[in-house]
Amino acid sequence: MLRTALQRVVLRTSSKNTLTALRSSFFIRGYASAQNISTLLLVERNGNSIASSTFNSLTAAAKLGGDVTALVAGEEPDTVASEISKVTGISKVLVAKDKLYEHGLAEVYAPLLVAAQKKFNFTHLVAPHSAFGKNVMPRVAALLDVAQISDITDIESPEIFVRPIYAGNAISKVKSNDPTKIITVRGTAFPPSTATGNSAAIEAAPDAEKPTITEWISEDLQKSDRPELGAATRVVSGGRALKNRENFDKLVYGLADALGAAVGGSRAAVDSGYCDNALQVGQTGKVVAPELYVAVGISGAIQHIAGMKDSKSIVAINTDSEAPIFQLADYGLVADLFKAVPELTEKLKK
Repeated sequence: MLRTALQRVVLRTSSKNTLTALRSSFFIRGYASAQNISTLLLVERNGNSIASSTFNSLTAAAKLGGDVTALVAGEEPDTVASEISKVTGISKVLVAKDKLYEHGLAEVYAPLLVAAQKKFNFTHLVAPHSAFGKNVMPRVAALLDVAQISDITDIESPEIFVRPIYAGNAISKVKSNDPTKIITVRGTAFPPSTATGNSAAIEAAPDAEKPTITEWISEDLQKSDRPELGAATRVVSGGRALKNRENFDKLVYGLADALGAAVGGSRAAVDSGYCDNALQVGQTGKVVAPELYVAVGISGAIQHIAGMKDSKSIVAINTDSEAPIFQLADYGLVADLFKAVPELTEKLKK
């Protein structure tokens, strides 16, 4: 209703009053200019450390211009708050200390971000396009009654963003006229901002409602010495052709250990029970862009390619010479993986 009314005001005014009407509409809508841009960065935590995707999101936030304020929440967030305050590009750190924030429940985090936005009038709210960010930010957008802009890969201006659509087969350029932009950032599209030497001020975040509709029960985490899949420089992924979990564990994990790589899997491998859902690479899994990506027994479905096509070097091992993965691969080996992978692993170990 407000937007329609403003449009009518502009159309019905004389040319003499058009500029005045336009100024009024921009004032009411609250458009951000280069001078008043301010960004709130939601810091994702892994215990007492900062998730690597946060540093990529910081690069994107800095590209918007203006000040970047970091928001850290948890039961004992002081260590993470101190660490992020030292990173170049952070102007201030807001800290919310409460046990309810410890496990990243979106229902609790969303009101906190909204309270911070209303107090400090941030023009942009930014988070990683991770499971955490994808869970929290849509709720924030709904509470602020604005649209969310998901999975951005580039920023052309504070109002114009680039994001992939149709499993990465098309690139969309999106302009938002909302007074507050809610954004999730594809980590592989922006380099991490890890330079230190800063000393940003740390202060308490504003009080926010803490809904009790959701209760944290427990979690069962698998600890591994392997690199984190989303941030690894080398990744070995297995597909349906491995036939069972035993082969997956022996061949894929064996090759990954020889390379010092993280392990991933196609959706077909996950659905077949060869590996856990947390290892899925693809449109509905993790998006990776390592220096080296080795696809073992993966045909190259569009869904999977969307999650790894930005890898610097792609190696494919498959018995089917017509498999789509070979169209994308830098190096392809048409061979029986049950013979090729063990031989390759042994040679790498030597």
